[in-house]
Amino acid sequence: MTVTDQDPTEHADEPDDDAHHGGGDRSAPGGECATRTDSTETWDDGLIARRVAETAEGVRFPMTDNRSAASPTVTPLVHEGSLRSRLEALRELVGLSRTRLDSRTLSGAGRVLDEAAARRRLSGQHTVVAIAGATGSGKSQLFNALAGVTISETGVRRPTTAAPIACSWSDGAAGLIERLGIPPRLRRRPLPTGDGESPLRGLVLVDLPDHDSAAVQHRRHVDRILGLVDAVIWVVDPEKYADAVLHERYLRPMAAHAEVMFVVLNQVDRLPGEAAEQVLDDLRRLLDEDGIALGEYGEPGTTVLALSALTGDGVGELREVLGQFVSERGAANRRISADVDVAAARLRPLYATQRRTGLSEQAREEFSDRLADAVGATAAGEAAERAWLRNANRACGTPWLRLWRWYQDRGEPTTGRLPSRTQADEEATARQRVEQAVRTVADRASAGLPAPWAQAVREAALRGSQGLPEALDELTVRAGVPAGRPPRPGWWPVAVLTQASMTILQFLGGLWLLGQIIGVMAPNLGVPVLLMVIGIVGGPLIEWSCRMAARGPARRYGLEAERRLREAAAGCGRARVLDPVAAELLRYCEVREQYGRVVGAGR
Repeated sequence: MTVTDQDPTEHADEPDDDAHHGGGDRSAPGGECATRTDSTETWDDGLIARRVAETAEGVRFPMTDNRSAASPTVTPLVHEGSLRSRLEALRELVGLSRTRLDSRTLSGAGRVLDEAAARRRLSGQHTVVAIAGATGSGKSQLFNALAGVTISETGVRRPTTAAPIACSWSDGAAGLIERLGIPPRLRRRPLPTGDGESPLRGLVLVDLPDHDSAAVQHRRHVDRILGLVDAVIWVVDPEKYADAVLHERYLRPMAAHAEVMFVVLNQVDRLPGEAAEQVLDDLRRLLDEDGIALGEYGEPGTTVLALSALTGDGVGELREVLGQFVSERGAANRRISADVDVAAARLRPLYATQRRTGLSEQAREEFSDRLADAVGATAAGEAAERAWLRNANRACGTPWLRLWRWYQDRGEPTTGRLPSRTQADEEATARQRVEQAVRTVADRASAGLPAPWAQAVREAALRGSQGLPEALDELTVRAGVPAGRPPRPGWWPVAVLTQASMTILQFLGGLWLLGQIIGVMAPNLGVPVLLMVIGIVGGPLIEWSCRMAARGPARRYGLEAERRLREAAAGCGRARVLDPVAAELLRYCEVREQYGRVVGAGR
């Protein structure tokens, strides 16, 4: 249960302060404490061993012997199905997030995975429980009472415990104790009771230095080991049970670990009458304010007890509760699960969101429309429509009108296409439209996303927009109105032939009248005048009819040209902007799904 951001391996190999524990034999190089090769001889570790010998009337407690060649087989810890799934999801989540989040943000989750993997390789038959408390709370006295023999030094001098001491009730816990960085000279075994198997079999009890010690090294020991043990017994006394340092620095941040915590009110023998119950009720109130769930009515949560380590009152109840807790062999998994909860809570602002995220179809269409406006798709379609109509008028108009229009239009392009973005101001306007379209779609895609993923979406859109105006210019040339004359419908030859017939009738009527004037032909005004009237009236009438008939095809031709240019612009924008943005959104959906597994699998 991590209470600080400190590296759990930090200070693991720091030498202990021998001023508090005696010199002992130092035959190993560098001042390392070494055990003798003769396994039949008990090694005297100095002050603690001598005091035990005095208080126990010459009876020594055995040390943990890690030198035996026939060491017991250690059964590794097995993670439960839901916990295993959550750890796998957390590992996948960290892997997917490395390119989007900095290593410092992911360090907490990575540390949980590392410690879970390290704990899994060690014994699953043992439960490591630390006894923590403030100066003078009596935690070392309680440690000795649970062990049944004086192991940890007690006294009025403060601080008394300068380094953590471990006591194991069964073999096979060497790896767990080594993980805590406790040297062999500070590892103990309780005296055998002679009553068969101890109810605390499988327990590894660790007496920690004072968490409020004036020595920085002592506090480092506490913070480091609290992040490695399976459970904690917090020992408070009637004077310091409401201490702000205890609640703000430790209990409140560890509220998620309520199921693997015990809070013991020690020294109740100092409280008269019903004062002990009043203090205990006030302690429960403070724990509730800290957000710590209390297991008072069978619910999972923190066990709160009152006892006196000096008189032994209540110690038996704690030993019984602790024995039941150890026999379940679930503390390690529950602690790791709580660590995952804490890591998930810290990562929640980076993955969870209350808003619907992603790009809607409307946002995609609006982006495509903006790009189409930037390339002038509508104007190109209108130009194509005018070109079609102009070509129809040229083909179906009267010769005299066609001649006049040819004279007027000879300086214009044959397709009637408008010059596109040839002026500097028009190019600047088009570029601004493209940039605005990209910013708008990026803002809509990132709306509601947690900050790192929103930033990743905006960066993907920005990268895609580089060179987009130039690419749109190129496709405008390729996908715009085709050069040359627009295609003609099948009825145009008939219209042209009919218009030519009207012109021929005009010429025939005119020649006939001319022949009559010069006397070549007999006078007859009716027929030539009729032919000329038919030609003069029929030509414009056919031209007007063709113009009406050409509106539909011209409109379809213009819409097709506009559609072609719009699709080209939309395809360019999709490949350069929308697809990278969609990839970032897909990655976010993946990590959000993994985060849901991390959080939800344990619920």
